[in-house]
Amino acid sequence: MSLAVRNQEPKEVWNMFADLNAVPRPSKKEERIIAFMVAFANNLNLENFVDKVGNVIVRKPATKGLEDRKTVVLQSHLDMVHQKNNDTVFNFEKEGIKMLVDGDWIKADGTTLGADNGLGVAAIMAVLASKTIAHPNLEALFTIDEETGMTGAMGLEAGVLKGDILLNLDTEEDDEIGMGCAGGVDITATRNYKEEEIPKNTVTFKITVKGLNGGHSGMDIIKGLGNANKIMNRLLFDGFTNYGLRIAAINGGSLRNAIPRESVAEVCVDQISKAPFIFETKELVKTIQEEFKALEPNLTVTIVEITELPKIMELGVQEGLLKAMYAALNGVYRMSPDIEGLVETSNNIARVIVKDGAIKIGCLTRSSSETNKLDLANSLKSSFELAGFQVEFSGEYPGWQPNIKSEILEVVAQLYEKTHGEKAKVEACHAGLECGILGQNYPKMDMVSFGPTIRGAHSPDERASISSTQKFWNFLKEILKNTPKK
Repeated sequence: MSLAVRNQEPKEVWNMFADLNAVPRPSKKEERIIAFMVAFANNLNLENFVDKVGNVIVRKPATKGLEDRKTVVLQSHLDMVHQKNNDTVFNFEKEGIKMLVDGDWIKADGTTLGADNGLGVAAIMAVLASKTIAHPNLEALFTIDEETGMTGAMGLEAGVLKGDILLNLDTEEDDEIGMGCAGGVDITATRNYKEEEIPKNTVTFKITVKGLNGGHSGMDIIKGLGNANKIMNRLLFDGFTNYGLRIAAINGGSLRNAIPRESVAEVCVDQISKAPFIFETKELVKTIQEEFKALEPNLTVTIVEITELPKIMELGVQEGLLKAMYAALNGVYRMSPDIEGLVETSNNIARVIVKDGAIKIGCLTRSSSETNKLDLANSLKSSFELAGFQVEFSGEYPGWQPNIKSEILEVVAQLYEKTHGEKAKVEACHAGLECGILGQNYPKMDMVSFGPTIRGAHSPDERASISSTQKFWNFLKEILKNTPKK
């Protein structure tokens, strides 16, 4: 599979990407990819080191004639989101990504591809390895754990980098130049409950919501896609209200930065309510499918009778859970009043686990406004606390405030127009980029973000455009030989 990928243009980038994707690199378990990057730099005889949190920094001197230019930091993150289809057998911690070519797209076989942010990493590697690309003094910054906390960027100390300009290669539209991004905060609601024996004369079911698109909880939140956790809660709430449904277990969603695609619940109802419960639930499913038919054509819900069921949740806590989940906002909270079409504030109810007497709900709230981020976070906290949950805020990171007077932004925007005969879209995005965090310890560093076109990031449908990667690669090389003088 990888041979077909390696033969695509630009070969220097796709070969690096194939090498990278052969190394397992889950967030928070980056030891192997760190060692891989150090060995790569050592083989090129380039100065390199690993900082105290695991970020890899590599330095390369300027090519002849560009020694008088400002030092450029090329930055991408090493970790990738691990998602796979339910019917895909794959071990992310032991196997390399299986890639294939489909027309103009590189895909993975039933898993995430890792183009986010592996193509950025591969492009930087190709620059470091090249003996012909013109460039100023370079620092390559490969951060860790971007996808589940941005702890690499947070742990990078002031003074480690010497560069004046940072090029972040982590956006997903090749006609966009990023100048700002959202910050975020993880919200975790937990509560314990007493387990009760299943009443006599009941029938037990497994309900499965699946077939949703999923996607990036920042970039894709504006699309109004289905959230498996919210859909499941709607079904359970209806069953509880009308037929006294009782919950034994829920397992919905996965990572905080991925819109949940699937949810599974184990429940029971009185034997006498079996037929009307099934009928009513199927009718509600039809209604939901009709509501989402343009966005989620593959949405399916199955209701399967099962013979064994663990103990059920005590009634009062169950009612509080269902009502809190109904009240908790999921999706867009506020659009930007300053930038047309930009989501300012949103929330993703990413993970719901009910098992063995414990409930855990995980959300990721994003905003380019610190005050509105806190406002929505407090709204969610209130919803869950009213139902008796303990709520914790963690993993908070700041947004990247746009600087319309940026020198490197002007250079990059002008080069794009000159190269492509049209203006780039200079925009802020609703994703969490590391630029905002890095700017805390490097407030004078001038930053922009750009990258190749990637679709379906954070889902098994992730794919990267081959032609766009060629466009991105040529653009990056053009920028490097036209950076500002000191």
